[in-house]
Amino acid sequence: MRILVVEDDRDISSAICKVLKLNNFYTDAVYDGVEALKYLDYDEYDCVILDIMMPRLDGLSTVKKMRERNDFTPVIILTAKADIDDKVLGLDTGADDYLSKPFSMKELVARVKALTRRKNTVINKFEFGNVTLNTKTFEMSSKDSSVRLLNKEYQLMEMLMVNSNILLSTDKIMNTVWGFDNDSEINVVWVNISSLRKKLASINANITIKAVRGLGYSLEVIDDQKA
Repeated sequence: MRILVVEDDRDISSAICKVLKLNNFYTDAVYDGVEALKYLDYDEYDCVILDIMMPRLDGLSTVKKMRERNDFTPVIILTAKADIDDKVLGLDTGADDYLSKPFSMKELVARVKALTRRKNTVINKFEFGNVTLNTKTFEMSSKDSSVRLLNKEYQLMEMLMVNSNILLSTDKIMNTVWGFDNDSEINVVWVNISSLRKKLASINANITIKAVRGLGYSLEVIDDQKA
């Protein structure tokens, strides 16, 4: 597994690379977004660890340019900002996960493993209602149309499809998809649920994500579509 580390603080960059190498990852290190995009042009990576505050091209702009170029390599953003709005902005821009500085190297390694683990899956697709979820391309499709999901959207949709018609608590979703449980960051679940609902509607899906106030969410066939 190859990881691109994009961090302008060379001491932090060196520490991250050292820990990843100890966990059997190969790493390349660059120090701004411009260089990161050049590396991504010529090499394929399994994950990008990306600092937000960098010279020349900041982290959010780098993620945005990656997604505009149809580069869906999983991205973990690193930020010193604690405000939930900044973290949600990162996810909306196209990042798949984030860590706030200072962070535990052990947690960083766990996040990287979680994002790269999916490459080893042997299941090609999940189906529910008239919707198919492709595990390799992250595309969600119906007979009418298809749409590509971001990494966290995909993980959430997979969890819902595997547990279709089962009520999943918000805490369980947080722990499974994001790997941590923090009340101040629970809004990221709602943000991704909202995005998935829009994407389901865009492909004329006959399934929807239903919310039960205070309890959680379930994936169900739309009432008027049931046999």
